[in-house]
Amino acid sequence: MRDSNFLLENNARHLWHPMAHPAEMRKNPPRIVAAADGVEIVDVHGQRLLDGVGGLWNVNLGYSCDPVKQAIRDQLEDLPYYSAFRGTTTSPLIELSYELAEWFREDGLVRSFFTSGGSDSVETALRLARQYHKLNGQPERTKFIALKKGYHGTHFGGASVNGNSNFRRAYEPLLPGVLHLPAPFTYRNPFNTADGAEIAQAIARQFEEEIAFQGADTIAALIMEPVLGAGGVIVPHETFMPLMRAICDRHGILLIADEVITAFGRTGAWTGSRLWGVKPDLICTAKAITNGYFPFGAVMIAQKVADVFEGNDSSLGSIGHGYTYSGHPVGAAAALATLKETKRLNVAANAAERGEELLAGLVRLQEKHALVGDARGKGLMCALELVSDRSSKTSASKQVVQKVYDTAYEAGVMVRTSGANIILSPPLVITAEHVNRILSALDAGLSAAAGV
Repeated sequence: MRDSNFLLENNARHLWHPMAHPAEMRKNPPRIVAAADGVEIVDVHGQRLLDGVGGLWNVNLGYSCDPVKQAIRDQLEDLPYYSAFRGTTTSPLIELSYELAEWFREDGLVRSFFTSGGSDSVETALRLARQYHKLNGQPERTKFIALKKGYHGTHFGGASVNGNSNFRRAYEPLLPGVLHLPAPFTYRNPFNTADGAEIAQAIARQFEEEIAFQGADTIAALIMEPVLGAGGVIVPHETFMPLMRAICDRHGILLIADEVITAFGRTGAWTGSRLWGVKPDLICTAKAITNGYFPFGAVMIAQKVADVFEGNDSSLGSIGHGYTYSGHPVGAAAALATLKETKRLNVAANAAERGEELLAGLVRLQEKHALVGDARGKGLMCALELVSDRSSKTSASKQVVQKVYDTAYEAGVMVRTSGANIILSPPLVITAEHVNRILSALDAGLSAAAGV
């Protein structure tokens, strides 16, 4: 590998980074991560940092999960690749489909369709939803309803159902027939209330009104995150997802749960849908399914959806969709090892316990620092929203947010910024001591930013 001087000299000169302005990256090159172990990363200068981001919501088991690494090595030796398209499959893929059916049995999901990642999983779910209704004799059910502030990846389908203009504006026009409801956000919403139950009821009424206006027989699915992640860690009231499920049931609309972030324990429950006591028709997964060690994803499919496909003998029932790396054997082997370790370590329970400690500490920071307008979270997905004025909820400046980030980094903790939000999604194997380190670094960052 090239030395650090070469890396620093060429940083951001020859590549464009996802979710970043190329000119900004050239002006302010990104941090270079050179190594990692446990729950810590090491930058090119040798500075060691607690990873408060968990890679990108996905390194649930940390960076030293040897069983997953060994599974990847072994599979590369035995069979580094073969296609799962019609006519061929591989041993780890068969085993993984069985294990996932067991894992998601409580969610009512019985079949898998494998993908290369979260955006692929969302695209797959949207396609399967439309095809399901065509097979059911309702071809006009093509529209999708989503939530503002929701994030569903970067394909044209995912960008279309995304609820944040940052991911849409530069790529419009997008998929027609996509409608958005308000987010179940207690801190910022159009209903002039901070009562989560009232907000849930208000959005449910708007959902019913939109269905009546559009015609239920034109709507394919509602897609939503059980806890909205990239939109700012928005935790709905416990009644919200059950209300949406009930409305979908009344009108024959499929419910797609985007659990690319929330599946496999991050909220403190094994799935975000299970957290709220809801059984979706399709669940999108990726990220933590391989602990971030291999690009991989899966869409889990409910029995009622599977029955429609498997009971249809026309050409329309054939799934004319897939990816070269759908069901990659190395990814499947990594997923099998990850699931085994995820169960063994019972990371959902640790996420719930550590998450309570982290959120309690963030609330204390809110009480201490006027910059913090809101502290929120569920399990080990938490956020601080920074403001310049609490009464008006005016968002803090980019410079203030950057100061918090930079100071936390200097204090040995990597955090993530998104607009005026400081987002935390550390590995699910962190300890109470790690939580204290995160809080201490944020405290230092907020103090330093107070004078900016």
